[in-house]
Amino acid sequence: MMKSRLEDDIDALFRLPLAEFTGERNALAARLKKEGRRNDADRVKLLAKPSISAWTVNQLYWDRREVFNQLMATGKRLRPAHKLRLAGKVAGMRNSLDARREVLVQLADLAAELLRDAGSNPSPDTLRRVTTTLEALSAYALLSDGPTPGRLTNDLDPPTFDSLASLMSGAESIDEEPITPARKPTTATNVHRLEEVRRAKIADAKVTLQDAKRALNDARARAQNLESVQKKAKAEVKEAEKDRREAEQILEKATAASEDAVRRAQSVATEVEEAAKTAEVAKRAVEEATKELETLLRQSPV
Repeated sequence: MMKSRLEDDIDALFRLPLAEFTGERNALAARLKKEGRRNDADRVKLLAKPSISAWTVNQLYWDRREVFNQLMATGKRLRPAHKLRLAGKVAGMRNSLDARREVLVQLADLAAELLRDAGSNPSPDTLRRVTTTLEALSAYALLSDGPTPGRLTNDLDPPTFDSLASLMSGAESIDEEPITPARKPTTATNVHRLEEVRRAKIADAKVTLQDAKRALNDARARAQNLESVQKKAKAEVKEAEKDRREAEQILEKATAASEDAVRRAQSVATEVEEAAKTAEVAKRAVEEATKELETLLRQSPV
């Protein structure tokens, strides 16, 4: 019971947001140590914080289990089934590869959604590593002691061609009845199987190449379209620059005219002020002359 609770606690760690992993791991280890479970505490302390891509694959396992299991199922179907022989066998593997590719695309979209929801940028490199790890998990699904889904700490690389053939051969021997010495596959049979697997991988690579070529053509067409848009934008910038220079010239002339008008207004204001002073002097002179005249008029003649 206690071991089951520990496994549940470890699973809970790997389901946490990535930023909370280290703190919660240390807290769990401290609690286990306090409870006297030193071995369990040491085990928890050794749990490494997952990379962002490994964390994303873990969340796909925990939160998108149905689609994740579909990928694992396609991986198991890649083993050379006893009923599929010769051309039929290659066709069967081809169908399995197509099914796996479709599920991988779906999981890549879900991974991008998970990363955005977590506030992380789903960069092409991160999504590539997520897809590579998912592909590796689907290949290792042939083994009962493969990597543990939901608890990954690092990215996984798919097995090599030789390793994949070995995995397939081992998985087939587990599912089929024990082979008696009289039915033991010959070296030629093994070579034939490897050749069929190789051909299937070549066919898959050709499809991938065609997809890449279509993507390249689409990218080139988009680049040409963007180049046309860029030329138009440059022409508009050039025209706007011309309008700006003309506007600056008009503004410069208007500013000069305004400054000249201000100077003229200031000059006229000075003249007006001087004229007002002259008028005031003349007014006083008139007043004095009027008083003097009135005085003379009031005097009697001798």
